[in-house]
Amino acid sequence: MKNKKTWLFYAIITTIFWGLWGALIEIPENHGFPPTLGYSIWALTMIPPAVVALWNINWELEYDIWSIIWGSLIGLTGAGGQLILFEAVRNGPAYLIFPLVSLSPVITIILALILLKEKTGRLGWIGIVLALIAIFFLSYQKPGSNAHVHGYLWLIFSLCVFFAWGVQAYFMRFANQSMKAESIFFYMMVTALILIPFAIWMTDFSQPINWGFSGPYAEVLIQILNSIGALCLVYAFRYGKAIVVSPLANAVAPVITVIISLIIYSQIPNTITIIGIILAISATLLLGYEEEVPDEDRLDEDEEAAAAQKQS
Repeated sequence: MKNKKTWLFYAIITTIFWGLWGALIEIPENHGFPPTLGYSIWALTMIPPAVVALWNINWELEYDIWSIIWGSLIGLTGAGGQLILFEAVRNGPAYLIFPLVSLSPVITIILALILLKEKTGRLGWIGIVLALIAIFFLSYQKPGSNAHVHGYLWLIFSLCVFFAWGVQAYFMRFANQSMKAESIFFYMMVTALILIPFAIWMTDFSQPINWGFSGPYAEVLIQILNSIGALCLVYAFRYGKAIVVSPLANAVAPVITVIISLIIYSQIPNTITIIGIILAISATLLLGYEEEVPDEDRLDEDEEAAAAQKQS
């Protein structure tokens, strides 16, 4: 199924799994299981998909220095950003942090346009813009008890996550040009595991922790959704353009989360969220029919191949 829409297949799988994960992830936390320990379990749930991925390529893991460097950078910017996000939420208001962090695809798009010379057609650009607006709307949070913001530490942390996740998606697309997607995910798993001690260190063990089924065991079942979605995202970046895959994945997953939350918790979305859903669905339809515009590098390769054929 390696045709021009293979990226869309993997992107849809990612959004489904991440959407379901987003609807369920608060269950362990609401039952007294800290999100920092949830990170640790997420890192462990990366192992099964990584094993399956390597088995799929006959265990031919790439271990040259550049594969290790790029794979580790992708893992560190993703998992490290998650740990920094914990600190951001501790120090600042979620209603400002999440909309800011959610716009990380802007960084990805800028880098892909400048460094990878990626292009898309008119429908693609309309879809990208609608997706970015939808992401912002879907990340809306009502001001809570800490609506009065003090200090700027939370903003620094939020900007770090914003840049880290935006750069991670660019690195993922760039590395996919020379590495196997399976190798990339393997190093993502390794770096996530390496950061587990930091997550444990950030955990407040003075507070009661639920060690029952609704705690760590439920966390395993929920976080495996996140891990499988991450693997599919790597494949999506392998076959698709970063300027399209990144905004699409980040826009559609929250829509699925809202729909599942409506079914499970009977939570009626507010007007802003409804607008975001409409924009995200519109963006999905447009990006799904994205016009295929060859990138400059691809054009150069085609021209060289044609010239070589004439000479022969």
